[in-house]
Amino acid sequence: MHGEITIFAGNSNPGLANRICQRIGQQLAPCRVGRFSDGEIRVEVEQNVRGRDVFLIQSTCAPANDTLMELLIMAEACKRSSAGRITAVIPYFGYARQDRKVQPRAPITAKLVANLLEASGVDRVVTMDLHAGQIQGFFDIPVDNLYAQPMFYRFLKDEVVTRNPDDTVLISPDAGGVERVRSYAKRLHTNLAILDKRRSGPNQAEVMHIIGDAKGKLAVLLDDMIDTAGTLTNGARAVAATECNELIAFATHPVLSGPAVKRIQESPFDSVYVTDTIPLSKEGEACKKIKVLTVAPIFADAIRAIHFNDSISRLFLPEDD
Repeated sequence: MHGEITIFAGNSNPGLANRICQRIGQQLAPCRVGRFSDGEIRVEVEQNVRGRDVFLIQSTCAPANDTLMELLIMAEACKRSSAGRITAVIPYFGYARQDRKVQPRAPITAKLVANLLEASGVDRVVTMDLHAGQIQGFFDIPVDNLYAQPMFYRFLKDEVVTRNPDDTVLISPDAGGVERVRSYAKRLHTNLAILDKRRSGPNQAEVMHIIGDAKGKLAVLLDDMIDTAGTLTNGARAVAATECNELIAFATHPVLSGPAVKRIQESPFDSVYVTDTIPLSKEGEACKKIKVLTVAPIFADAIRAIHFNDSISRLFLPEDD
């Protein structure tokens, strides 16, 4: 075990950082993260970290470049202050969708971000629902990719599926998400359906049709993130056309860029559940269809386990498994 646990947070998601600290039972350590007059990021760690087990909580969400630089500079500051170990807790890992070359001269930006984090002094990374799991291999340091699935599973089991135990269908938004949705369906003993779609470009996808039966059922779409919500709401209209009884969605990361909130508000969804890995904008908070579930307990348990050198594998599965 390293020295005493110390937790800092950047400006990206102070609400989640405070909820994590409340769960652990300690205060956020003081750290000034601001700007110089020319716009450069200024970081001043205001607590002794020599030999301590430091955790930096920072989602690299929009504005992605600013939040990423804040995290890198915070890590550098702690490294130069002789921290015993530095763990970057990144609830939402920005640039994760740039994980491969899609054109001959395209960068693999997720790999670049991994290199930058290691160079800044980070010894370990904790994140949640990486868009591409293979990003863990971009690092030469330990990476713990946590999942919102256990929390969503408990909520579905206790609050949703119990209302229609025999008439619920879980829907994957594409073929790539089938394995994830099948694991939910297996545990909840529900039916499974898949949306067949064709992607014509970034943030552009056309839903062709639904493979499975949702008529008269409670339909639940499960995804890892909502960006512009175009794919999600197109899928919602395709499912609604089958005359389902109720339509809800679950997604870990509420990126909600561009017209996303407006699209959700105007969609056939009854509710869209997201987590607090990314804070909602004022527009998102005002949308009555969007509901937020906190992942603070998952990250708090992970931080405690890492600090005490315990296993975190128990966090990957629902409690009754």
